Amino acid sequence: MTTFDFGNGPVPAHQHPNGGGWVADTTTVSETAYVGPNARVFDNAKVYANAVVDDDAWVYGNAEVYDNAVVTVNARVYGHAVVSGNARVYNNAWVSGNAWVYGTAMVTVNAKVFGNAWVYGNAVVTDYARVYGNAWVSDYAKVFDDAVVIGNARVYGHAVVSGYAVVSGNAWVSGHAAVSGHTMVTCDARVSGNARVSGNAMVSGNARVSGNAMAFGNAEVSGDAMVFDDAWVFGKAMVIEGAKVFGQARVFEDAKVFGKAMVEGTAVVNGDAEVCSRGYF
Repeated sequence: MTTFDFGNGPVPAHQHPNGGGWVADTTTVSETAYVGPNARVFDNAKVYANAVVDDDAWVYGNAEVYDNAVVTVNARVYGHAVVSGNARVYNNAWVSGNAWVYGTAMVTVNAKVFGNAWVYGNAVVTDYARVYGNAWVSDYAKVFDDAVVIGNARVYGHAVVSGYAVVSGNAWVSGHAAVSGHTMVTCDARVSGNARVSGNAMVSGNARVSGNAMAFGNAEVSGDAMVFDDAWVFGKAMVIEGAKVFGQARVFEDAKVFGKAMVEGTAVVNGDAEVCSRGYF
């Protein structure tokens, strides 16, 4: 009986005929799959169809890799994770838990996808980014740097989440929106269109930032507030409750817009100014 040590002592194993990599006898690996000479497949993992496991990659636990998926260059796929379609997991990336990576999605360069997360379509998760919980990253979205997408969050369309940004709760980032810096988009907030949220800004509650709007610096947009069109909220400004800022309006410094207030057109609210109730500016 031939054995091989995958890290926890020798177990019955053999070298896969297509590639020569070591495969535990407890696994299911089809003859059409490729397991490269330095790759490992063990525990109860399954690799089948035209899947490729190569270049020091490991597939183990109860993980499955199938269709035309590729796991390579020190990647790890384990737990009950699934990688399928034409997906790629490579360059030290990990996919684990009950995560699913499929379509033509890519997880690469130290990124981690775990929990019940899904990454699919043409999405890319890279660098030290983390996608976990029940989060979804799909379409052409990209999550990179040290960004985190967690909870029931959704990042889709052509949206980009980068830097140290966190998208959490039931928040959505979509369209061509970009969330970066140390920002947080959380609760049931939505950032969409071509909107930009950056710096240390926070968008929370049921707030909406859309169109070509920008929230940056230490700005807060929360409650049922809406910032849209070409409006900017920045500095330490707050747009909260049911307030709306739109057109080409600017709210900045320590200004506060709240209640049912509306700031529109080319209006400017700054300094320590407050606009509240049903006021228009």
